[in-house]
This record gives sequence, structure tokens and C-alpha cells, in this order.
Amino acid sequence: MKKILLVEDNEMNRDMLSRRLRRKNFEVVIAVDGQAGVEMASSETPDLILMDLSLPIIDGWEATRRLKADAATQAIPVIALTAHAMQGDEQKALEAGCNDYDTKPVNFSRLLGKIQTFLGE
Repeated sequence: MKKILLVEDNEMNRDMLSRRLRRKNFEVVIAVDGQAGVEMASSETPDLILMDLSLPIIDGWEATRRLKADAATQAIPVIALTAHAMQGDEQKALEAGCNDYDTKPVNFSRLLGKIQTFLGE
């Protein structure tokens, strides 16, 4: 079973995404801020990270930079998720080290396709 780390501060988004991912047979672990996300990426060794960009403590851009700077976590694919889909945000996320980018509200079938591509399923 593949493990996904969901880094999301919005309870409704966490609940919806985690339930749908579990129904697709993923193990889901959850962090509610960027700092916890960085720590859990090391302790949980997920196969993929879904990273909200607007997070408390440290934002998703900084959390991703830290993950990609650490040899232990740099190979984990990170898909940025954001409701703030402004021009330039996707490029900024990719420059921070995100492997892909998707917008909220989440189109689950599109996101699932991206997840499966990264996990080779």
C-alpha cells in the first residue's frame, strides 16, 4: 500500500481528500502545518506528498524547499495544492521544488491521475 502525506490546514479539505484517497487504497498520514509536514516526511517516509501552499508556521513553498534540500526526503514527489491559483503560482511552486501543481477545489480524478503517474501505477 502506497503512503501519501497530506499537508493541509483546512479540516474540510483534509477530511474529503483523506477519505477519497483511502477509498483508493492509499495509506494517508496528515500534517496540519508546514513544519509538521517537513518532520513527518522524514519520520513517515511517504511515497508522495500533497502540499497545500498556504499553511501556518511555514508555508508550503518553504516546506517544499526544505524537503528538497534534505537528502532523506528530496526524492519524494511533491504535488502542490492551492486555492490561490494566480498567474505565476505554478511556476513559483515548481521553482520551490514541487514536482507538479494542482488547484483547489480539487478535481479528484485529475489529481488521482497525477498521483498514479508519480507512483508508477
